[in-house]
Amino acid sequence: MKYIYTATFEPNQDGSKYYCRVPDLPGCITTGNSIEDAIEMITDAASGWLVVAEDEGNDIPAPTPQQDLNIPKDTACSLIRIDTLAYRAATDTKAVRKNVSLPAWMAALADKWGVNCSQVLQDSLMQLFNTRHARQ
Repeated sequence: MKYIYTATFEPNQDGSKYYCRVPDLPGCITTGNSIEDAIEMITDAASGWLVVAEDEGNDIPAPTPQQDLNIPKDTACSLIRIDTLAYRAATDTKAVRKNVSLPAWMAALADKWGVNCSQVLQDSLMQLFNTRHARQ
């Protein structure tokens, strides 16, 4: 799924760090050493938050329009884009074994041609996920 939320970035007193959070995602807070680092860190934190919410079937809050957020003075805002499918692909690399059934002729031809059926299945599933994901 793709989401867009507002993140807030508040510099500490000496400007050496930014405290960042996504107001719509309770507990989604982190820090960064620069504004660029802070954007990367809060995007990662929000991605993890949303993946867990999706996996556990929790309600995912709708994003609040920026003008409706209570933003403290000296705090910057930015929209961040979260793609949980891309995040899963990048972070959840553990392989699991799945048995599949193929017609005997297809399995024999795949063996003869040196086709890695697991890789073909992974590539096909990723293409299917991306196609459906793009429609959402």
